[in-house]
Amino acid sequence: MATACISGHFVARFIDPEPAKCSISASPISCSRQSIHFFHHKYQSCSLSMNGCQGDPRAPIGTIETRTFPTVPSPALAMDTLNSAISQLKSDPPPFTSGIIRLQVPIQQKIEAIDWLHAQHYLLLPRCFFSVSLVSAPPSSFATSIHSHIPIGSPLRVPVIRAYGAIRFDAQSNISSEWKDFGSFYFMVPQVELDELEGSSMLATTVAWDTSLSWTWAMAIDALQATMCQVSAIVVKLRKEVPKTFILSNNHIPSKTYWDLAVNRALQLIDTGNSALIKVVLARSSRVVTTTDIDPIAWLACLQVEGENAYQFCLQPPNARAFIGNTPEQLFHRKCLSINSEALAGTRGRGRSTTLDLQAVCNGVVVEPKKAIRKLPRVQHLYAQLAGRLRSEDDEFDILASLHPSPAVCGFPTEEARLFIAETEVFDRGMYAGPVGWFGGGESEFAVGIRSALVEKGLGALIYAGTGIVEGSNPSLEWDELELKTSQFTKLLKLEVPLHQNQN
Repeated sequence: MATACISGHFVARFIDPEPAKCSISASPISCSRQSIHFFHHKYQSCSLSMNGCQGDPRAPIGTIETRTFPTVPSPALAMDTLNSAISQLKSDPPPFTSGIIRLQVPIQQKIEAIDWLHAQHYLLLPRCFFSVSLVSAPPSSFATSIHSHIPIGSPLRVPVIRAYGAIRFDAQSNISSEWKDFGSFYFMVPQVELDELEGSSMLATTVAWDTSLSWTWAMAIDALQATMCQVSAIVVKLRKEVPKTFILSNNHIPSKTYWDLAVNRALQLIDTGNSALIKVVLARSSRVVTTTDIDPIAWLACLQVEGENAYQFCLQPPNARAFIGNTPEQLFHRKCLSINSEALAGTRGRGRSTTLDLQAVCNGVVVEPKKAIRKLPRVQHLYAQLAGRLRSEDDEFDILASLHPSPAVCGFPTEEARLFIAETEVFDRGMYAGPVGWFGGGESEFAVGIRSALVEKGLGALIYAGTGIVEGSNPSLEWDELELKTSQFTKLLKLEVPLHQNQN
């Protein structure tokens, strides 16, 4: 699955700029599993939850409908069809004070979602991309551009209404300047959407309005037309290579010296028995400065080449840094009451603990007895699949609270490991190692945001990697593993300029 997003005048997005606060750029939101509500220029205190904040799910919506038009051979004709349909809607408005209408046009040819997203690169608008390439997942992709302002009072059970985004690794920690545009969590509701299917595509738009929330039909349709005017219908095949650039410097936080000290301190706690700590996952942030800007979508397209059996994602607030990644780790996939997760050996020492995590929200958990090997370009892992049946179809927050942070990205026991990380690491993980994915329509899927980077608006990027420290770990060997994990990013850049690398 792949998701790409762009927006117009306002941004319909969930963003929590500080813990226990729920807000939206220009218009804050409050929402529950059943509904999402947008409040104009008013911040709403709330408890942090997957779907935003607790709102009033009782408010009815006038209409929810999907209109499918005849299949066309190209994206340009699909755009023409949608623009005509939007004009028709404008001249013949529905007799409701609130509603959601989705217009979709099947396209005969398969358009790669990442190519479509890259075609919109000149717009300084929010973008999102989410792709599933796991062997167990259905071969489908979705690329979307989001609405300028969508006050939704509708059930998220509408299958086509999804929110895509990510959550910080540790919502309790302070947010650094490089992550300020993302808040504690950041989700986008698509407005214009390209679905990359097996052998075909689907282009769709969504218009949503609610007069009681000061977002009228006329405002919504005008905003949609303004966004559609900016969407390019010309899609060019993206070359799977990063434009020529060179690394000027590569500075690690922590440095190799401080890394050795941190690992040895963790080993002392693990070995002495004076602490309950068994494993802690320590991470590194590497700031790469390049001679030219890095195009996050082009970089992500290159990662797709070696991204079989992995999720690819990109999340970029308006005119901000882009969080991209190529992660092999699924956190969970839920459909109604059924839920699946994975336990990977090696990078995820999760096995038995994952079963216990799922049991917190499930009536029962079944572990696939036969382990398989998931091969990646640089490493391979043993993994087992887990399945369970949820006790209720309530907020995804309960599931996420049970599964995140996992021992794979934090350690075990969780709280001891989290505190050690907070006391030891001298950089902000942000969304790195946090849940990234989508929810809506009685279904949700999240991966773990590892093997990731934050691409700067200037020259360069922050590349993140982590490794688990257990009894017997060697600081230098663990440092080498960090180098191996970040190499999927750095190998795409040129090293011909004399490299200044700070490791001491």
